[in-house]
Amino acid sequence: MEDNFIIELKNISKKFGDEVVLDDINLRIKDGEFITFLGPSGCGKTTTLRIIAGFLEADGGQVLFDGKDINSLPPHKRQVNTIFQRYQLFQHLNVYENIAFGLRNKKVNGKKLKEKEISKKVKEMLALVNLKGFERRDVTLLSGGQQQRVAIARALAVDPKILLLDEPLAALDLKLRKDMQVELKNIQKRLGITFIFVTHDQQEALSMSDTVVVMNEGKIQQIGKPIDIYNEPKNAFVADFIGESNILDGVMLDDYKAKFSGAVFQCLDKGFAVNEKVDIVIRPEDVDIVPIQEGSIKGTITSNTFKGIHFEMIVDIQNFKWMIQTTDYYPVGSEIGIEIEPDAIHVMKKSEYSGLYGDYSSFSDELEHLSDVEAEEE
Repeated sequence: MEDNFIIELKNISKKFGDEVVLDDINLRIKDGEFITFLGPSGCGKTTTLRIIAGFLEADGGQVLFDGKDINSLPPHKRQVNTIFQRYQLFQHLNVYENIAFGLRNKKVNGKKLKEKEISKKVKEMLALVNLKGFERRDVTLLSGGQQQRVAIARALAVDPKILLLDEPLAALDLKLRKDMQVELKNIQKRLGITFIFVTHDQQEALSMSDTVVVMNEGKIQQIGKPIDIYNEPKNAFVADFIGESNILDGVMLDDYKAKFSGAVFQCLDKGFAVNEKVDIVIRPEDVDIVPIQEGSIKGTITSNTFKGIHFEMIVDIQNFKWMIQTTDYYPVGSEIGIEIEPDAIHVMKKSEYSGLYGDYSSFSDELEHLSDVEAEEE
């Protein structure tokens, strides 16, 4: 194994009763990487995190840390620490004592830390999370964002090699959540340690991560940089889950030539059989609106919603509803022409997920309130 991989999962499987939660997961995580497990509720991402932490034991496979098998190692002996969605602060202890708790149980060269060393470390952690001066505060009187910062400081105080974060921002309001996304990423860069983050929020994953692992039904669907996951989804599930997508039935007439919606388009894909049925994925922002007589295909606008920075339109094209995003306004009922550049057309093998979530867009918004914790434990 290469030296810069701190965690390696080999053929990890897990069942809860008769339900397969993880199905032969293989993954390598680089030292110092911010990696995010992304997927809908029940996809297996929180279970994977708990197996890395040692809170759950895999039914099969290996967890390697720096090349060594840690399957039998209990959680407190692993060089990892975990932040949960509900923080789990000690309500009877103030901010200082919450952060100091792990330090009081830590030994260096067989000896416990002196109070002077503990105090110095607590102050360093409070400065790191912008809570300087909060040492004696009652944690029950802190805001959600402040409690989250205390949880981060407590987890980092014991100098873990890896920090595991299980939906840590889910309970925060939108503005605070976005502020904490930036803060977490800055902390990770400053410390240079590995962060493994779990979320069902695709925007959160795309904005924070070095690497995104998209999961569904216990399997890894795609691993890649955020820009690659968004621009080059490997299958219809990833395309539908990451951002908005129009997923269409198509046929590959030949290399670089696809037919869909009654028209033939040049594309950048090859290697399919002649006349092979495929999925065509087109992002709403990649559709060019042109005068109706100049379009390769035509459609009628059935709804138009202002989203602040663009208009989001639903357009009927051959009995299929497309989503199109544009900064130009077109009234409902307008007939428009549509052109699509070759690099905006993504062709992929027919998938079991095709058409599963409706005519257009992703279903991730439907999952905003769902928690992996309950879904994956049951």
